[in-house]
Amino acid sequence: MLPPDAARESSVDMTDEEKRRDQLLRAAGSTEEDAAPRIETTRRGNITRIDIVPDAVVRPGTAD
Repeated sequence: MLPPDAARESSVDMTDEEKRRDQLLRAAGSTEEDAAPRIETTRRGNITRIDIVPDAVVRPGTAD
């Protein structure tokens, strides 16, 4: 594990998507599937639309 200062410095050059992926893949036993995108966002003017990716493994809602 990196010291706090080293971790902070290395994360500065990462994009938000790279930081998200890095965080999701740090857990023991995690796979690339865990880091797969789960939402898509589109923006038109002042309106942002958020859609669940159709083939997302983890989806919001009840388990049934």
